[in-house]
Amino acid sequence: MNKDWLEKDFYSILGVAKDAKADTIKKKYRSLARELHPDKNPGNAAAEERFKAVSEAYDVLSDADKHKEYDEARTLFAGGGTRSAPFGGGGSQYSSSADYSNMFGGGGAGFGDLLGDIFQQRARGGRQAPRGPKKGSDLESELSIGFDAALSGVTVPLRLASDAPCGSCRGSGARAGTAPRTCPTCEGAGQVARNAGGFAFAEPCASCAGRGFVVEDPCPSCRGTGRGSSARTVQARIPAGVKDSARIRLKGKGAPGERGGVSGDLYVVVHVESHPVFGRSGNNLTVTVPISFAEAALGAAIVVPTTSGTVTLKVPAGTASGRTFRVRGKGVPTKDGVGDLMATVNVVVPTEMSDEARAALVTYASLSDNIDPRKDLLAAAKVGE
Repeated sequence: MNKDWLEKDFYSILGVAKDAKADTIKKKYRSLARELHPDKNPGNAAAEERFKAVSEAYDVLSDADKHKEYDEARTLFAGGGTRSAPFGGGGSQYSSSADYSNMFGGGGAGFGDLLGDIFQQRARGGRQAPRGPKKGSDLESELSIGFDAALSGVTVPLRLASDAPCGSCRGSGARAGTAPRTCPTCEGAGQVARNAGGFAFAEPCASCAGRGFVVEDPCPSCRGTGRGSSARTVQARIPAGVKDSARIRLKGKGAPGERGGVSGDLYVVVHVESHPVFGRSGNNLTVTVPISFAEAALGAAIVVPTTSGTVTLKVPAGTASGRTFRVRGKGVPTKDGVGDLMATVNVVVPTEMSDEARAALVTYASLSDNIDPRKDLLAAAKVGE
């Protein structure tokens, strides 16, 4: 039991009623998790904190035992009441003017003893069933893929090494022909109650290390741990349009579970290699296209590369260097559609010219000497005033 639970309204955090069913709680959590996930809100600290709060609330309300403990603890102190005579002959009386400073410490029987009773009821008398299946650990891996593969999507084999049930004892930890027995200390619960300063906390059972059972004749391969190592190859499907540094979750591809539990999840961090021609801005691709002075001044139809071929782009007369043109539907493919190609033209000044070209350019300069491209600049700077 976590005393912070009393200070948090998990029902309000998830936005569900106190009598909400498990499927309603799960549906609401999934909706909020998708909305608040850090991958969808990069750099948003408020969304990240809200995501953590929602995850904590769901962790408690989705677990039948934790849910029951939470409701029992909050019911005992609903309205801010505190027990004035918890074990006296006059019965239990509650006062609305509670002294909360005594709830989490201090002398005498009080809040800690009440919660201690809850834990003792779970840990004694064999009423707590031995611990059941346990989900495997989540794993994380990284991989690098090419720019084109990121646009089209790719399936990549990943070699993983992780913890796994021992192959000799199949995860029981006991020698072949024998079986573990229920831990006599925690009666299979895997945890016991500890009173810390007037407050009861659950902690792993020291006798069985939180497993809920003890092994009297250990398996020689794993020495009673029930765990071994596993090396395997999984096929990681990377979706089309994945961004650099994206973190992709592959459900059930993590470490195997214990005692028949499901496998954990695999999180893959994807690094996308750069491209010699194209860049990326959101779901748009970018490309810089060189054009000549004559093409910029007179206008032209130029050929522009795309990731799937080429397109012809019409450059109007008088186009300035640095102008960007949009080519629709030639960007990054995603589940929401395809982005655009943003082509930026760059006027290239020749470093070498033939005598004829130079003479022609001198003639052009003499014919346009009445045009001053810096007139507005000098006027704005108030030069000469």
